[in-house]
Amino acid sequence: MGVVEDEELLLAVLNSAPVLDGRPTDRLGGAGAAEWVRELGGDGTAEECERLRRVRDTLHRLVRGTSPDTNTNTDTDALAAVLDGARLRPEVSAAGVSWRLETAPGDELAVRVVFAWSRVLAELPGRLRPCANDACRLFLIDHSRPGTARWCSMAACGNRMKARTHARKRQPG
Repeated sequence: MGVVEDEELLLAVLNSAPVLDGRPTDRLGGAGAAEWVRELGGDGTAEECERLRRVRDTLHRLVRGTSPDTNTNTDTDALAAVLDGARLRPEVSAAGVSWRLETAPGDELAVRVVFAWSRVLAELPGRLRPCANDACRLFLIDHSRPGTARWCSMAACGNRMKARTHARKRQPG
């Protein structure tokens, strides 16, 4: 369970509901979901896909700051429930200490996503954010030195948004 691979897993799950050609899509729903989850390292069961979908939707609300009822911590309680029963077991070798994740069958990917989200919040505060393009539903982890990245992709959203801003400034009146 490496930090970088889990950051990639976090972004893969967060970005699994993109808008393509103006239509919302969902890689965790419908045909192909099980195969995609297996590619991520899961079992691909319907329950696992649904668990990942719930984690993704919860993290979307938390990262975007749109949790409906922040006073009761409904979303953080939902994430705590995902972690219930998970534990990290230390393994000592000549190379040092490594940690092995132990979970119930089918829970590992969801647990890894929640761990990765927490790690990013702690190690890169404020760097996990939604793309600044309102029409885009993707997220990014900003690894730039100044921490000012705004778009999931400069090629896809950044150039598009800059072109729109430029066109707006050139309009008369």
